[in-house]
Amino acid sequence: MLARHAVVIGGSIAGLTAAGTLASRFERVTVLDRDELPSDARNRKGVPQARHGHALLIGGRLALEKVFPGLTAELTASGAVPWDPGNDLMFHQMGAFRIPYPTGMLGVSVTRAFLEFSLRRRVSALPNAELRGGTSVTGVTGVTGQVTGVELDTGEVISADLVVDATGRSDRGDRWLEHVGCPAPEVDTVKIDVGYTSRLLHRLPGDQLTEQGGLIYLMASISPNDKRAAAAFAVEGDRWLVTLGGWHRTYAPTDPAGFAKFAAGLPVSHMSDLLARSEPVDDGDAVRYTYPHARRRFFERLSQPPAGYVAIGDAVCSFNPLYGQGMTVAILEALELGECLDRVGGPTAMMTRTYFRAVGKLVDMPWRIATAGDFIFPETVGPKAFGTDLANWYVGQVTRASHTSVDVHRVMLEVQQMLAPPSALMRPTVIARSLRAARRSPAVRAAASPVGSAVP
Repeated sequence: MLARHAVVIGGSIAGLTAAGTLASRFERVTVLDRDELPSDARNRKGVPQARHGHALLIGGRLALEKVFPGLTAELTASGAVPWDPGNDLMFHQMGAFRIPYPTGMLGVSVTRAFLEFSLRRRVSALPNAELRGGTSVTGVTGVTGQVTGVELDTGEVISADLVVDATGRSDRGDRWLEHVGCPAPEVDTVKIDVGYTSRLLHRLPGDQLTEQGGLIYLMASISPNDKRAAAAFAVEGDRWLVTLGGWHRTYAPTDPAGFAKFAAGLPVSHMSDLLARSEPVDDGDAVRYTYPHARRRFFERLSQPPAGYVAIGDAVCSFNPLYGQGMTVAILEALELGECLDRVGGPTAMMTRTYFRAVGKLVDMPWRIATAGDFIFPETVGPKAFGTDLANWYVGQVTRASHTSVDVHRVMLEVQQMLAPPSALMRPTVIARSLRAARRSPAVRAAASPVGSAVP
């Protein structure tokens, strides 16, 4: 054991994974959350986005297995839907679907509430971990340069050798840092005005998106003139979770008729067909969630971050949720926290600095990729990295190539599932294949046809 007590503020995916990581390194781990923690897979009040589609990338699933061995088998045995990203993930982008092929990779599709419940159950089973719901943290205790614990709204003080801030997008962490003489980190904000509307549908046994298959459907036009996005996930309980929306206030209506009309206007009919043949779980309106901006906090730029304190998940970087990166990045940060503790030997100021530098590198590429995609739309406002337009042009070529090239599709999946670094797309062989195969995309051929239809 590296120290006596770690306190995690927030019972989210990030907080629970951090707790699992810390339990093998601290004598005690306490997770505090202001919500009453449900004893089943119900949505928590403090997670308004939980009722919408969430993607656990395969890189995130594999990382969770390192913290909670056997979790994948446990999830699937309890109803989570296994899927192969090459065959079961139908991705329509740049005017056509990616070419299907069997990858042999395993993903699992679940609701956010079900995954949180499974992690809470795992953390609760740890002999040295405690979950405390209905507990509000009002601040940290400590001296200049050192966090020594947390204070609750009841006045109770809990001492800790390490405090993990998993409170999400709020600014509470900035005030807490000021309390121990540390300035708030620099922040980049990208205004995207994303909003999406979701509802659950009953899924008949064996039902798939097409006769050929398909358990997950993703659609993103990614065009300056079309800001719509859509997703359908086969999830536990024999249900479909359908999410419709888009960038810059392209929101789907919440009433059933408006929701169906939005789906009917999409470039392909799969979503509309699914709504037509599936009964809703609830007869009322769908639910909407809005997300005005993505935000990244640069803790790695702090000259002297305090000992005994780290941030994780959305408290570090909150991504555009339409890219599905958030949960996986948070899980990888939790693994990085454990590795930094092992390297340094304890929750010292050096460990904090080492952790934030490592997390900065971990977050950098997903953040660049997501914000670059957001800047396709002229309404997006925020810091725009040099070379973004060129990068978007090349990603467009890679995407078109994935319509016909299995080799390009394979690399693209590995990058998007966070199994390979984005630099994999820049290998000379991948560049050459992408530029050749992009010309064979049915969308490109249709655009070149005098009658506007695909050339045989």
